[in-house]
Amino acid sequence: MTLPTSLDSLLKLAARTGERIAPLAAATDAGRDDGHEAYRVLRESGLLALLVPREAGGAGLGFGDYWRVLAELGSHHGAAALGLNMHHVVIGALADAAGTRLPPAAETFRAWMLDEVVRGRKLFASATSEAGRGAKLRGMRTRYRLSDDGTHYILSGTKHFVSLAGAADYYVVAAAADNGDENTGEVSHFVVAADDPGVSFGTAHHMSALYGTSTAPMTLDEVPVPRSRLYLGVEGMSLFKVVREPHWMIAGYTGAYLGIAEALFRHTVDHVTASPARADSPVVQQELGRMSARLRAARALVHEAGDLVTAERGSLEANAMVHAAKYVVGEVGPRLAQDALRLCGSAAVSRSHPLERLIREAQFAHVMPAKPQECLEYLGKAAVGVNLYDARAFAW
Repeated sequence: MTLPTSLDSLLKLAARTGERIAPLAAATDAGRDDGHEAYRVLRESGLLALLVPREAGGAGLGFGDYWRVLAELGSHHGAAALGLNMHHVVIGALADAAGTRLPPAAETFRAWMLDEVVRGRKLFASATSEAGRGAKLRGMRTRYRLSDDGTHYILSGTKHFVSLAGAADYYVVAAAADNGDENTGEVSHFVVAADDPGVSFGTAHHMSALYGTSTAPMTLDEVPVPRSRLYLGVEGMSLFKVVREPHWMIAGYTGAYLGIAEALFRHTVDHVTASPARADSPVVQQELGRMSARLRAARALVHEAGDLVTAERGSLEANAMVHAAKYVVGEVGPRLAQDALRLCGSAAVSRSHPLERLIREAQFAHVMPAKPQECLEYLGKAAVGVNLYDARAFAW
């Protein structure tokens, strides 16, 4: 199908797609299925190409409008929206480079990857985090070397939390050169196919929520990767990219968690208004008003931050804003969950009601990078004038 290009049409498509996958969320959360059906629906919808430039067959969305579409999906099925963001995290740099002439190897890589998304309907995922280190790039233990004949890179290592494990077609794997020191910041990314020799996945992690992200360990045992699948054909630039333009690595999740917060509020209002006596209570109305104010403030910040990235990608103010948005959404979701518990009582803890799942899902915003303390540190350093383009200023 051909994707619409207007935001209104894309939001309507996201709403229709969200309505199709919303009924799948409860069964996946209860462990009755692996959650992969939601990604089949997303493939079919064409939403995998939200960021792909229009001339390449995609919607060509900017970062701000992408967040809006992601929030719409997240309000229906938070885990699937997070999974869709994992896909877009790894094609975000290609979207950011739209219209920019690149070296021949990078041009070939970009054309191949975008074609896989648009015509191949291929789902991509990120494989970065490692046990004890999270998603930090410096000190990466997964390593790569060039094969003896120079035709392939050979990757070895273990990734701890890989979302879309078993669901995606390709995984963009972060690795450091085999001859680098233990604390090297020179990290590269490679596109590894799910069926490449030496690739295997462990059992999905037992989590309290968001099973639909299909998150599991990934082992790379001497995996041969063609040189053409080095991301954009450049080695050692990943940390530099994250420091200069952190919006994909640390803030893409924000739209999905805003959607979860939106759903929390909507279900709380629906529950309250089902009882006219409760809905007419000034005390209850004030509680709902507080929830509405918090949600509106978070939504406004997310929209402003996303639009600033679109207008001034990589600027110090845009980078600070995405950290602020990530922090605020991570705080608002759990607060709305507490409000829902007070207002809805047993409905909020009953597994038969969506509120119970949403309350658990809202807590996970703090797990995704950047974590709250990292967001605050970034904002504090911005306030006192630290050079935020210097990779040495951060633990990444």
